[in-house]
Amino acid sequence: MYSKERMWRATSFFFPRFSSPSFSSSTICLCKMSYKAGPVIPKFIPVETSEITSISKPDGMRFSLVSYNVLAQAYVKSALFPHSPSSCLKWKARSQATLTVLKNLGADFLCLQEVDEYDSFYMMNMENLGYSSIYVQRSGQKRDGCAIFYKRTSAELVLEQAIDYNDLISSIEDTAASSGDKDGVSIPSGNADNELKDDLCKAPGDHGDLNDPRVRLKRDCVGVMAVFKLKVPSCDPIIIANTHLYWDPELADVKLAQAKYLLSCLAQFKQLVSSQLDCTPSIIVAGDFNSVPGDQVYQYLVSGSSLPEHLPESSDDQPLPLSSVYAYTREEPHFTNCTPGFTGTLDYTLFSPTGDVKPVSFLELPESESPDVIGGLPNHYHPSDHLPIGAEFEVLQ
Repeated sequence: MYSKERMWRATSFFFPRFSSPSFSSSTICLCKMSYKAGPVIPKFIPVETSEITSISKPDGMRFSLVSYNVLAQAYVKSALFPHSPSSCLKWKARSQATLTVLKNLGADFLCLQEVDEYDSFYMMNMENLGYSSIYVQRSGQKRDGCAIFYKRTSAELVLEQAIDYNDLISSIEDTAASSGDKDGVSIPSGNADNELKDDLCKAPGDHGDLNDPRVRLKRDCVGVMAVFKLKVPSCDPIIIANTHLYWDPELADVKLAQAKYLLSCLAQFKQLVSSQLDCTPSIIVAGDFNSVPGDQVYQYLVSGSSLPEHLPESSDDQPLPLSSVYAYTREEPHFTNCTPGFTGTLDYTLFSPTGDVKPVSFLELPESESPDVIGGLPNHYHPSDHLPIGAEFEVLQ
């Protein structure tokens, strides 16, 4: 959503794309693309560092996870993607290209965001590929949501729980009620000029006084977290979470509040799982965080740092230590979202570095000047404006 909104503000000119030599050793091979355009299927690239040397273990001790914002068809409008060939925007073409990518990636876990054809397309087609799934649709009138698909031969679902970031409103009201000053609760205001935003991308909560935290925090964003038992001998269950945070850079405090709530939910969920299953589960968090490397949300997620005082606090909220797979194994990709209006990294796969799983390979991404991304996405090579990211993890036990 971040890129689609920004594109409304830049339909008459291009922002320069970032350029970087990153991932030079994992550039996608495009030798056949001059003959026939088709979906690009990235490969997993082994980690080559002295700290990670156990990639030679049997395949049964490893599993793969891919995170992918598949671009909800409800948001695919020619006005939002004037740079894309019209044939690439049609659902029939996009759905088949997306299915081809997911099938050929063959990951044990697929964390998908902006899924809006779950019942009519994804659930059945992915089931035919050997996947079961869980899905949480966004609050309000939004049609898309977050889904986790998992191979039935690789893992068994034990427990699941939805995350609704609108619940932050309740925490604000509870805090205000306990202090006896409901009207005194505030969130720092941002730029409320929404005239150029597409009404399609607005939620009912987008209308109103943004100085009112009950309006400001109502973004209808969701996530889902679940416990899986891997079909690996002597392996503790693993928690996998998938989420999509709010897009607007002018409401950075809202995204930060959502990030804090995410980690709070995960911490409580981990405690519940540890108690009920008598185990110490590892954690993997995937999603579109609509935040670039180095900003407040990113720094909070990877460092567990405290939030500013103006955001709601909870005495039992203990941030979890998380690391980004790409930063841990190499460096963050230069972009995971690519349009003329915005090109940058918004998607991350995070894991608990103190847990029993470690990344041993990462999913390759293209260079900024690769022919398959020049001009922006979606196109004939990529059915979404985002790129899939992910990793193979090794079970250390």
